[in-house]
Amino acid sequence: MFTKKKVTGLVLTSVAGWLCLVFQVSGAESIHHISSETCKTCHKEVFKQWKESMHANSTALSDPIHGTFYRNVAGEPTEEGVLHKASQKYPVCLNCHAPNAARDKSTKLDANVAYSEGVNCVACHTLKSYNGIQAPDGKLQLGIKAYELADKIQGPGRYSNRALSKLAASNDLFGGDAAEGSKPNPHLGEPVMMDGQEIPALPMESNPKQTKTSDACMGCHDQRNNPHGVPLCQTGNEYTMSDSKVNCLSCHMPVSSGIADHSMGGGHDLTILQRSVVFDVTAEKNGDKLVAKVLMLNQQPHSLPTGAPFRNIHMLLTAYDKDGNPLWKNAEGHPGETDPQAYLVYALANDEGKPASPPTATKLGKDTRLKPHESRTLVYEIPAKDVVLVRGELYYSLLWPGLAKQFDHLPEDLTSPKLIASSEASL
Repeated sequence: MFTKKKVTGLVLTSVAGWLCLVFQVSGAESIHHISSETCKTCHKEVFKQWKESMHANSTALSDPIHGTFYRNVAGEPTEEGVLHKASQKYPVCLNCHAPNAARDKSTKLDANVAYSEGVNCVACHTLKSYNGIQAPDGKLQLGIKAYELADKIQGPGRYSNRALSKLAASNDLFGGDAAEGSKPNPHLGEPVMMDGQEIPALPMESNPKQTKTSDACMGCHDQRNNPHGVPLCQTGNEYTMSDSKVNCLSCHMPVSSGIADHSMGGGHDLTILQRSVVFDVTAEKNGDKLVAKVLMLNQQPHSLPTGAPFRNIHMLLTAYDKDGNPLWKNAEGHPGETDPQAYLVYALANDEGKPASPPTATKLGKDTRLKPHESRTLVYEIPAKDVVLVRGELYYSLLWPGLAKQFDHLPEDLTSPKLIASSEASL
């Protein structure tokens, strides 16, 4: 059991509009109760990146989309003893979305700041080894259940403890914020004083196999089934299918100035989305018709979009005259019904083959997403009269169109499609 000395003084901070304890340690305390605010003392730049990430906002307290689903299928995230309504078991989603709480089998996510921080520093850096999501009994073991957990911080393996003691003032070690001189190092195994605050001993050991590979990601991002055995998220399977030798961290945690990017951008990150796809529109006149070709090239080693099944992409193609008036469109509004080839989605269905929600789906529907590294060209014939420009636009949505209308309580930036690519062909 990880232990630390008593630290006097409580620091109060606001998290999602409510007050909670940032740092309260007395007596024996498990390492998974350590707040990321403790790590911030030295790793300021890393903390800043993580704080804005979806990992830091993964719980039902902070993520409005997950919070909506959690309240529907389980209950209030501020109540203890909540069970998954259908199975009457501990909510399995907490193994990924609030792993520190799941270690204690708690559902009251405001009971400890480390619970409310979701996938915080300690949640990732105490994953010792990945055992896979397939348990010996054939059932899925998801999130922290897929790992052997450590009582020491797992590091990338660049330093021994002897080297750490010599590098206490290194910018590389402390996330780019050690300019004012040598700093004491809690990773050597003893509590230290920092900025008038006692930081507990956080001994660290080398574990490059875990911290520098996709192993740290797969417990949550490999596959997730609903109660009927229908895979809802299966990014790991898609990655395996791609036969890629590039790990998840290469895109989602690129290294700059010696620091791995802890913002870990994904489907909520416009920059990541914009670089994920090559989108190009060409058009040639053929008699009284224009032949427009729309290229979509998935540059990712997983499907596009990936992750939660309600994420989707749609393409709008418009022909304009010289005054900017639209003369032709591939679809009026969303193309899901009128131009299904322009709608990239992972559909779920019920026994009758009709669309179903993630908790109730009994089988997969049509999967029209771009497969890993797939190049796909859509071809359109457009009346050529008066057309001087053909413009294509690619939009990414976190929710199905119908679900976005149903979840009208969510902020608009979560329900509105985001333009991730555009291309024009002049005639």
